[in-house]
Amino acid sequence: MRRYEMVKKHSDFDEIINNGHYKKNNGYIIYNKVNDLTHTRWGIAVGKKIGDAHIRNKVKRQVREVVTANKKLFKNNRDYIIIVKKSVLEMDFDKMNNLLVELLK
Repeated sequence: MRRYEMVKKHSDFDEIINNGHYKKNNGYIIYNKVNDLTHTRWGIAVGKKIGDAHIRNKVKRQVREVVTANKKLFKNNRDYIIIVKKSVLEMDFDKMNNLLVELLK
């Protein structure tokens, strides 16, 4: 995932979460909203309830890898916010991947 493909600003996160559509399952909540850009952007949120900083960073790295591997499933010209739930800690990488792909279909 390249830097221009990331949602970084807190105001952008709030706009997408408050005005976007969402889907959820055991591991994730995904909000999406149409953007005015020519590309898709992603934001990943992992709360402090998940664990210490090194655990949250590990989960974010894994989610970024899943997103990069499945970019073709995301629609163009949209912003996505992926919120990770605590149950993801008990899953292996393949299960994380399958849950995210299931949500995108």
